[in-house]
Amino acid sequence: MMTRRERLRAILTGGECLHPGSVFDPVSARIAEDLGFELGMFAGSTASLAILGSPDVILITLTEFAEQCRRICRAGTLPILVDADHGYGNALNVMRTVQEMEVAGIAGLTIEDTDLPRGYGDGRPRVLPIAEGAGKIRAALSARRDPDLVIVGRTSAMSITGTEDAVRRAGAYAEAGADALFFTGITSPEQLHAIRAVTELPIILGGGDALGDRAELAALGVRIALQGHQPIMAGFQAVYETLKALREGVSPKQLRGVPDADFMRRVTREADVAKAMTDFLGG
Repeated sequence: MMTRRERLRAILTGGECLHPGSVFDPVSARIAEDLGFELGMFAGSTASLAILGSPDVILITLTEFAEQCRRICRAGTLPILVDADHGYGNALNVMRTVQEMEVAGIAGLTIEDTDLPRGYGDGRPRVLPIAEGAGKIRAALSARRDPDLVIVGRTSAMSITGTEDAVRRAGAYAEAGADALFFTGITSPEQLHAIRAVTELPIILGGGDALGDRAELAALGVRIALQGHQPIMAGFQAVYETLKALREGVSPKQLRGVPDADFMRRVTREADVAKAMTDFLGG
């Protein structure tokens, strides 16, 4: 786990911007690792889809999320950055979240300042007071036992309350001790320049394609830029098409898109299992 966390820290302190692989279960994480992704991203939205089959409206529990993180991390060696939402409650809940994420094996987690879950009659997203958001970051750092575990302060303020507030939050979360800052809703280089004026912490973007290529983003301090979570959605579509074809009478031998045996052997690590059986079961 130390090595994975050290690799994430090397990404954040390096000079390049990379796109992480969106993963949601052990096999997707192995595929991302086999393809050469330097980092996996396990988002709250994909967790809701994979575990509950639900849109991302904060119905998932910390226990459910931590268990899926543990399953993903035990399946390979890819560093995993996770979206821990609002820490599943107040600052004390954040401490518990950090403890669970750390023992699950993740390399880093984001804690956001969105006021969640939404209250009755609340028609639009809101952000917490800055002091409360900074308090969550301090609580996360207090709960961390491995100093290499990356704690990321996340805010959606850019699209909710505007640039000025987002910049204030960047400064406050940096001062609270965050290792990096995650922003959603950034749409212009000028907004990134405003953030860089108050902190030199590494930046993670939830998107960013409209701001330029990876080299341009790197020059603006961005070290990780998400591209969305298409893999899980593509997987659902493939399952639908396969089941639909079978239901309509297509022979299994005529199905399209079914992987060959070699692919399945690779992603299930069949050779490793076979070796363990030989070594320890005598056959």
